[in-house]
Amino acid sequence: MDTRLSRLEDLKREGWTRQFVAGEPRLSEAVELYKETGYDVHLEPIPSGVNPSDLPMMGTECTACFEGTEDQYRIIFTRPKKNGGIPEDDLF
Repeated sequence: MDTRLSRLEDLKREGWTRQFVAGEPRLSEAVELYKETGYDVHLEPIPSGVNPSDLPMMGTECTACFEGTEDQYRIIFTRPKKNGGIPEDDLF
């Protein structure tokens, strides 16, 4: 079995949901926002030198923009915190 496919299956089994691909500074902003709203966040690197259709964890997105700079981007995965801890809103 393809290791990329098995990695995606492992993440799904652990409750992770793929969100999107981002680089800095949006990456840090998104991670902070997800954490503030009660999610665990996991980042996966973009594999280099492969056909986009071979990357199930990338979705159907074209990867041409990432060629040669894959190390600058991460795939964001989230799942609800295990303790159900969505923080209380200070406004209410």
